[in-house]
Amino acid sequence: MDTEPEKQRWRGITWEWYATTLAWKLVEGKLHHLIRSAFPFTNDFPRADIHELLSPDILHQLIKGTFKDHLVDWIGDFLSLRHGAGGAEAVLAEIDRRIAATPPFTGLRRFPEGRGFKQWTGDDSKALMKVYLLAIDGLVPNEIVRTMRAFLEFCYIARHDIHTPQSLDHLAEAMEQFHNYRTIFQDGGVRVEDYSLPRQHSMRHYYDATWDFGAPNGLCSSITESKHIKAVKEPWRRSNRFEALGQMLTTNQRLDKLSANRIDFIDRGMIEKSNKSKQLLLALADADGAIDDPRTPAYVRLASRSKRQHCFNPTGLPSHTDQPTFNCLLREFLRDQINALNPLSHLAELPVFADPIFIHHSATATFYAPSDPSGIQGMRREHIRATPSWRKGAPRFDCIFVKQDVQREDSPYPRFDVARVFVFFSFKFSDRRYKCALVHWFEWADQRPDEDTGMWIVDRGAGGASRPALSIIPIQRILRAAHLIPMFGRTNILRDVTHTNALDQFRLFYVNKYADHHAFEVLHSPQPSV
Repeated sequence: MDTEPEKQRWRGITWEWYATTLAWKLVEGKLHHLIRSAFPFTNDFPRADIHELLSPDILHQLIKGTFKDHLVDWIGDFLSLRHGAGGAEAVLAEIDRRIAATPPFTGLRRFPEGRGFKQWTGDDSKALMKVYLLAIDGLVPNEIVRTMRAFLEFCYIARHDIHTPQSLDHLAEAMEQFHNYRTIFQDGGVRVEDYSLPRQHSMRHYYDATWDFGAPNGLCSSITESKHIKAVKEPWRRSNRFEALGQMLTTNQRLDKLSANRIDFIDRGMIEKSNKSKQLLLALADADGAIDDPRTPAYVRLASRSKRQHCFNPTGLPSHTDQPTFNCLLREFLRDQINALNPLSHLAELPVFADPIFIHHSATATFYAPSDPSGIQGMRREHIRATPSWRKGAPRFDCIFVKQDVQREDSPYPRFDVARVFVFFSFKFSDRRYKCALVHWFEWADQRPDEDTGMWIVDRGAGGASRPALSIIPIQRILRAAHLIPMFGRTNILRDVTHTNALDQFRLFYVNKYADHHAFEVLHSPQPSV
């Protein structure tokens, strides 16, 4: 048992602790009163308002904040309140199947399991934003679809490399639509409180901040995030993990010195630029599409590798028995080219052609896209695939935007047509080299975009009255790749639908304008930069 002196000592410690705590609370109260009544000496400085000094951050405020932490979670909560836990799981599983069945597109990450990954990075959120809207279309109320569409339009307009008063007006309009449509979550019981969320509130400051700081595309923290990989993560992986800071700094210093020495040696003529280094630079550029070429008009080039085949029966063609044969289409193309080159020629008969052709399984499209990851001059490059076996698996035939022969000013449709490439090929006729593509045309389903998703819809029908479904075009008419996503509708997709055959299983498709920022400009702006 404790003796009496020990008890008195513990009582003294207890009373001392109580008195100290009470004193601190009194001090905190006085300090709190003083802080509330005090103003910083910079209060009236014209350029020292902290609220005006905060620049927009697209990555953390919009992509990882509003999209990932708010909208995606709110949709899950809404489905739980409406359908119950079991019904919500079934709908979310269908959303995952739709995401997994999205057709491939160059530079777009695939999600084989849908949303089911443990840790969301910024790149994960960016990639999921591009396909999530069309995955929920038909499974949630139209107001939620329009909320997501207004938010995506706000993000993509904010990402413009150059802003005009008109683009800022569109930005403000998209923000107002987002705030109007998001009330569905409050009416549905998902948000009991109001929408006083800092990351969503920041959207109201983008209009004024763009006037003050310029385009948010140059202020986004994703710029420093990408440098963080090169300067921190990769040197960390090269270290032995023990007191790694010094090793990381040494690695960065040595890499910088090696790069500087190589440039100096090339300038002095001591070493030459090797083809291997050029190929390495091209491979690194192709990884994200950025190239350091000077700005030029958009162009397309066929792959350097080709395979010689007979012009009457090349492999990899679709089996359309009711369509003209490939040789007939090729002769029709030659007739049109001869008549176009010679205005006095009115050739009606098809020229004879029986020479070999060379099949190319891909092509590269280069275009000006400063809002996307691009080189110093804003140029970007992407691959267009047309191969009977992609990576030793199923065939892959990508879709493209095609420049129209004659553009009508009063046409309600976009300035480009949509087609799917089945064959890239080249051949020689009358001492002239032709580079062509066999395409299957899609027809515009309506004269305006869909009201809910804001996207154009195309029909994979049997062709329109003005042209056949299949035809051959010169590659000069190709602008770039296009991303089509099926209209899944309100029913569940079949189990045998995958990303490799989705373009063959459906008839109506959305032209995904959120595939990248250049595609958004092509389908959203009247005069996009190409």
